[in-house]
Amino acid sequence: MEKKRNPKEYGMLVAKGMAMGASDVVPGVSGGTIAFITGIYEELLDSIKSINASNLKLLFTGKIRTFWKNINANFLVALVSGIGISIFSLAKIITWLLEFHPMVVWPFFFGLVLASTWVVAKEVTQWNWKTILYFLAGAIIAYYITAATPKEQAENLSLLFVFISAMIAICAMILPGISGSFILVLLGAYKYVMEAVKNLDILVILVFVCGAFLGITSFARLLSFALKHYHNTTLSILAGFMLGSLNKVWPWKNPVTEVNILPDHFVWQGFGLMIIGFCLVYFLDKLSSKEA
Repeated sequence: MEKKRNPKEYGMLVAKGMAMGASDVVPGVSGGTIAFITGIYEELLDSIKSINASNLKLLFTGKIRTFWKNINANFLVALVSGIGISIFSLAKIITWLLEFHPMVVWPFFFGLVLASTWVVAKEVTQWNWKTILYFLAGAIIAYYITAATPKEQAENLSLLFVFISAMIAICAMILPGISGSFILVLLGAYKYVMEAVKNLDILVILVFVCGAFLGITSFARLLSFALKHYHNTTLSILAGFMLGSLNKVWPWKNPVTEVNILPDHFVWQGFGLMIIGFCLVYFLDKLSSKEA
């Protein structure tokens, strides 16, 4: 299943991974959204799904080259490298922007997610009452999740809880429209995990990675199956997830209650950044269509 690529194409994969990593840091934006709009979503699912017992057996019996090819490892290494570079280099910058200049971050991502909803929705080949119903169900579920009240961010967590949190959050991270970071916020683990990343707490990072690996290799099989056998249904739900998640990334909120309000400050700047985010996704979609 390995796809041949030249160095330039691998460089683009690293860049796409960096974009995924940057979005995963922000509570409310999904790395799966970036994977979808850059045209690598299904290849990512298939590659993760291929890390199974039969292929792992090849690794442990010394057939490393066959194992490497079977799991499309060049693709995964390039993408994961980009994600890692982004998370470890941008974590401090993005968390600083979210704290001190949120109106730079939220409008841009609102435009990005809004355009992503359109990108996913247009992949549905037949809209009928069933796909519309699934779309609305996805939107309601995502709205409910993003409207949930976050738990108090814990200062210290058990490694078992970090492991379980990673398993749950990674499933959200791979779903376009559902933010793994926000799931960590709801679980009360976001601040703890981000501090571990910023401080290079190797034990916590390793436990989190192990939990994420187990979660993603299990969930990718289910999602890949759904996309292949229930294509329109799955995409309509994913598009609904994206639409519902806009509740979380709406830039203007009451500073006390965090309830969405009408634009009351930085109006033109905010809408300008929304347009930039929307246009970026639009051009990425056109570029991915040409590459295909």
